[in-house]
Amino acid sequence: MKDAHTPTRTGAQIVARALQRHGVTQVFGQSIPSALFLAAPNFGITQVGYRTENAGAAMADAYARLSGRVAVVTAQNGPAATLLVPGLAEALKASIPIVAIVQDVHRLNTDRNAFQELDHLALFQGVAKWVRRVSEISRLEDYIDMAFVAAATGRAGPAVLMVPVDLFDEETAAPNTEREGFGHYPLDPTAPDPARLAEAAQLLAGAQRPLIVAGGGVHSAGAHAALARLQDLGFPVATTVMGKGSVDETHPLSLGVVSYFMGPGARAEGLAQMVGDADVIVLAGTRTNQNGTDSWSLYPRTARYIHLDIDGAEVGRNYPALRLVGDARLGLEGLTAALSAHDLAPRQSARPVTEGRIREALATASRMQAASEASPLRPERVVAEIDRLITPDTVVVADASYSSIWVADGITIRRPGQRVLTPRGLAGLGWGLPYAIGAKAARPDAPVICLTGDGGFAHVWAEIETARRMRLPVVVVVLNNQILGYQKHAELSLFGSHTDVVHFDPVDHAAIARACGVTGVRIDHVDQLAPALRDALASDEVTVIDVVTDERAYPPVTSFTGKQALNY
Repeated sequence: MKDAHTPTRTGAQIVARALQRHGVTQVFGQSIPSALFLAAPNFGITQVGYRTENAGAAMADAYARLSGRVAVVTAQNGPAATLLVPGLAEALKASIPIVAIVQDVHRLNTDRNAFQELDHLALFQGVAKWVRRVSEISRLEDYIDMAFVAAATGRAGPAVLMVPVDLFDEETAAPNTEREGFGHYPLDPTAPDPARLAEAAQLLAGAQRPLIVAGGGVHSAGAHAALARLQDLGFPVATTVMGKGSVDETHPLSLGVVSYFMGPGARAEGLAQMVGDADVIVLAGTRTNQNGTDSWSLYPRTARYIHLDIDGAEVGRNYPALRLVGDARLGLEGLTAALSAHDLAPRQSARPVTEGRIREALATASRMQAASEASPLRPERVVAEIDRLITPDTVVVADASYSSIWVADGITIRRPGQRVLTPRGLAGLGWGLPYAIGAKAARPDAPVICLTGDGGFAHVWAEIETARRMRLPVVVVVLNNQILGYQKHAELSLFGSHTDVVHFDPVDHAAIARACGVTGVRIDHVDQLAPALRDALASDEVTVIDVVTDERAYPPVTSFTGKQALNY
């Protein structure tokens, strides 16, 4: 029997207290689990209430990327839970730690066809590292801890905990044990084998044409300073799209983003040969996926590879490599230390030639469209104007598809650790605005600007109201070309024709913004653009800038190069 003087807590209070212990201050969720959100303010936790159920996980994803904390999102069983799947899938592929707390049916109603009952364990199995259902209040705090540890250890990713609705209301004696907090990541970072680091240093020191390629794992590990020190030893650095921001792109040994869009007009157009000439390539925190390697054609098969990644299953997956399994920061620091045993004078002697080659390639890239005065506007000009106005503290967010390419190619990183966020795990449309909201929640003092297409923006118009209601002022720039650009141009490239559904009827996105009570500006001439961007970035209100852009404009995707069908 429970002692009358023993303090009690509900399951909701136990969950909220555990979240507080893990450093959680914001939870992305609608009204359910109601009991949790009613208890949360007493534990210093704010609810960020999204409108569209598929946007919540995307907000949490961006929050985790910028905060260095495990993000928390909630949902109800049934339809809301199913709409978490795309966002968790992106986080799994991009190695982003999220804990999803999903309210399940009453324990007494399990397997009775209760309202919105579903096999959620099976539902989430393919999009999460860890999926469990807790059935006893005595184990509730244990399972919360397990979820955070699962999300933040090793290769980070989502963890899903199903909590029956009645468990939130059940009372029990208050826990009186002190526990550790696991809300930061990477949790328990490990360093690669010192012997392997020594071997890698010897290989790298002897290289004639070395290259380091930095991926998103550099950001997750906070390895920017470690990478900058290695670069200053004379080693050129390129990045993937997710790794953009790992190094200062104005550094004379920075190639910028190398990927599947190095065709005519790309900033890195002239650098493909330099990548192809490399004799030793260090792959740091990258999974060597299809887009990052231009369908595995960009990097030379004749090169020797050193692959550093937290996930041993990814190391050497596509390029046989000297294996460095461990945290990117510890690995790069260890590699730099191991290089001190080698004579790097030849590397410094070669530096002027390497820098000259990079400088010449970047200077000769055709950037004509970035200065275009044409109407409808060219996307390259839009991004160039954004690039001129942002600071190293500005967070730039891009939706999937063309928006992510324009940003990756056109935004200049001016210090290591400057952040550009874009969905590259699954790269689904509609992530842009939720990412911007999650980014602003993580860094309320930083300007946040989002580039999205009209196709992606249409997925999440309702979240304009979320940004206003939650007082998270972001700037959203919509490239309004009235088509699904990537789809239309890919079809033209492959088939010489296109399906009808790639075209949209005209929509005034600025009017939608104004209807939501925020600033909406329509741009149809280039002279209007810079003043609108300056006003938006200086404002403390949500702003949507709807830019009428040329539907014939497409990024320098290498697979489009030379396709006559695109000259329509």
